[in-house]
Amino acid sequence: MSFIDEAKIEVKAGDGGKGCESFYQDKYTRYPKPDGGDGGKGGDVIFVADKSVQTLLNYRYKKHAVAASGGHASSKGKKGKEGEDCLLRVPVGTIIRDEDTKLIIKDLVVDGQKVVVAKGGQGGRGNRHHRPVTSPGVGERKNIYLELKVIADVGLIGFPNAGKSTIISNVSRVNSKIANYPFTTKQPVLGIVGDEEFSFVMADLPGLIEGAHVGRGLGHQFLRHAERTRILVHVLDMAGSEGRDPLDDYEKINFEVQQYSDKLSLKHKILAANKMDLPEAAENLKRFKRKYKEGILPISALEKKGLKKFVRTIQDILIKEKSLTFR
Repeated sequence: MSFIDEAKIEVKAGDGGKGCESFYQDKYTRYPKPDGGDGGKGGDVIFVADKSVQTLLNYRYKKHAVAASGGHASSKGKKGKEGEDCLLRVPVGTIIRDEDTKLIIKDLVVDGQKVVVAKGGQGGRGNRHHRPVTSPGVGERKNIYLELKVIADVGLIGFPNAGKSTIISNVSRVNSKIANYPFTTKQPVLGIVGDEEFSFVMADLPGLIEGAHVGRGLGHQFLRHAERTRILVHVLDMAGSEGRDPLDDYEKINFEVQQYSDKLSLKHKILAANKMDLPEAAENLKRFKRKYKEGILPISALEKKGLKKFVRTIQDILIKEKSLTFR
């Protein structure tokens, strides 16, 4: 299934039902008594976060959503039936935005969280209130822009062809597309890593390039997905197999992350020196350790070397964070 992370939809809430103008009179009443009921309220359009929904694919085809109108009132004070709400289910992590004003309506980050984006019109008042009948309200109409940010425990970041797809394919229950050209991964790929005792979600994020923070390449898509991870794993091609210097790559990755947001730059970071099976990698790793005093994990995703320690390091961090959260 392709990963769809944005969509647009026009929504229309239900109109209110008409109020009734009616008078009751029998042989016991001298003057007619107003008894017209109120119209029913129109249904709302509501978005709800649902963990069983993975993409916004449905909204690429469903361009319009309409809630039911309220029922009309009748005599004897009978109120019109309220219009049924229109419930639209989206993945957890979906940002709901007003397409016309560009303002964020709600960021749905918890399963079951709801937001009303278009309110149904109020039903017209009947004359039973001893007042003139009023016209029913009109349901709101809005253009909504949906944007999904991946929620994952771990995000793999790095330049194209650094080996992120190979890593996630070898440590998780997912088959990420692997090929030797930039932007093989054009959408985030999620994989479950670990066992029944402790598992976590890893995201293979689209590769970044210089200028990502101003939108070059897949920059903004990459960075907004990275925001929704707990740990960022910087994957470096330590062999420089694409003709780049891994030390320069590391500086450029940090620059793009820092320029995009402070929040992103402050996330827990793990460094992975990939492609250690290639001869140039050992010398580059020595150079890296001389310049940077940060810990770095040497791995070969292709030969599956160092991956157990790599996964165990991530698990230890996540377990520690979880224990701190629940203290």
